[in-house]
Amino acid sequence: MKAIVLEAAGRAGVKEVGEPLAAEGDVLLRVRMIGLCGSDLNSYRGRNPLVSYPRIPGHEIAATVVDPGSNSEWIAGTAVTLSPYAACGRCAACQRGRPNACRDNQTLGVQRDGALTELIAVPAAKLYRANLSLKELCLVEPLTVGFHAVGRGRVSAEDTVAVFGCGGVGLGVVAGAAFRGARVIGIDVDDDKLEIARKAGVAEAINSKTSDVHARLMELTNERGPDVVVEAIGLAATYRAAVEEVAYAGRVVYIGWAKEEVAYETRPFVHKELDILGSRNAMPEDFREVIRMLEAKRFPVDAAVTHMVLFEETPKILDAWSREPARFTKIMVEIS
Repeated sequence: MKAIVLEAAGRAGVKEVGEPLAAEGDVLLRVRMIGLCGSDLNSYRGRNPLVSYPRIPGHEIAATVVDPGSNSEWIAGTAVTLSPYAACGRCAACQRGRPNACRDNQTLGVQRDGALTELIAVPAAKLYRANLSLKELCLVEPLTVGFHAVGRGRVSAEDTVAVFGCGGVGLGVVAGAAFRGARVIGIDVDDDKLEIARKAGVAEAINSKTSDVHARLMELTNERGPDVVVEAIGLAATYRAAVEEVAYAGRVVYIGWAKEEVAYETRPFVHKELDILGSRNAMPEDFREVIRMLEAKRFPVDAAVTHMVLFEETPKILDAWSREPARFTKIMVEIS
């Protein structure tokens, strides 16, 4: 069968690989569509330290059951998406019931081969069925990352939530907070991204290139600041801004990884008595909540997905994306 293989940094191709062997408890799937995300781009560029080559990327999956094996709850032809994470079950996070933060997690397409191929075998426990289109199924996993951050921030309908970064991950935060009834303020440098974010649930948008973010946040929150700030970019400046702008007794949630050390004025940590939280991957309840939101047609799918390509075109689109990342918001690959 065919697969997209990252052979080295900056080099991808269509290759023949062996068909998967289903282990006990696995379900054999035919992959129908794959969404590409920033981690796939970093893997292609050679900037993902968790990736070794050769590697098959892809973890945002829409698929159809081919052979359920011994799993009687699944039948051939069922459309599914899946959780791409594999936890060890032994580390401190796993023992606390938080396998999303597993010390030895392995994600499809990162530490192990992914789903940019024709067939894949996965444990039945990782599958989710839903009444969704292929595009929507591909959006489930990336949106769960933002939904998990919303859960970490204990967002409720009484909250005003500011989101730094309205790209793919930030859109999940926006949609998750809005789905819970919160008032959402989106902050980005790109008006096109902010427009999509409005369709996903942003009530007020701030372009940080053309507006004073602090002044606007004070104006929009009656001088108190947002109850929750979620950082979904990974910049030192926005890491600091999250702490500076959040309300007293507020919550700060970090999803993005800053690529440099971040120096803080620590007084706000104590003086505001902040809850400062990290957020990583997602839990099963996040997948179920995203599916409910998508089934309720509460997300602008067509606006969020900017490029559809055929399987054989994947190497070219990865190269184009690497050269001009600003041109692309969400790429999906049609496999079968």
